[in-house]
Amino acid sequence: MVAMGALVVYESMYGNTRAVAEAVAEGLRTVMPTEVVEVGQAPELESLETDLLVVGAPTHAFGLSRPETRRDAYERAGHPVISEATGVREWLGAAYSVREHLPVASFDTHVKAPFPGSAHASVAKRIARLGGEPVGRGQSFRVHGYEGPLLDGEIERARTWGAELGRLVAGDRVA
Repeated sequence: MVAMGALVVYESMYGNTRAVAEAVAEGLRTVMPTEVVEVGQAPELESLETDLLVVGAPTHAFGLSRPETRRDAYERAGHPVISEATGVREWLGAAYSVREHLPVASFDTHVKAPFPGSAHASVAKRIARLGGEPVGRGQSFRVHGYEGPLLDGEIERARTWGAELGRLVAGDRVA
């Protein structure tokens, strides 16, 4: 099979999840062509032609953001946020299926404090119901407080995880 590559779709309020998405893509590009898209610009799930879909979102109120939590983020920031209108929850909710056995990985950004819940687990469950197949374990990347920045080392960890995902999908087992 000729690799089509990977698509990384992200939702981000303050830029931390976008930074992780870009780092994951850098790692993936060591193995396959990769495109990064903000969720408001993402294609419909049913039309995806990709070898791997990676979805990332910030953890809000123990899971994926909702319009109310995005509005709260906007008000907290005092300036426009990156993913103000459409979130991963709505993007996934608009889909009725994905290509059967589409390899999918998910990640989230999460405050450093030990709060329960994760957006990546919500993404994984929703995509599995649509027919996607998980690749590897979902990841949480930690931020200082609600607005960040990311903790030291998280960008490098995201690059490494992206490269591992790429090798898994390409057929090379990660040691």
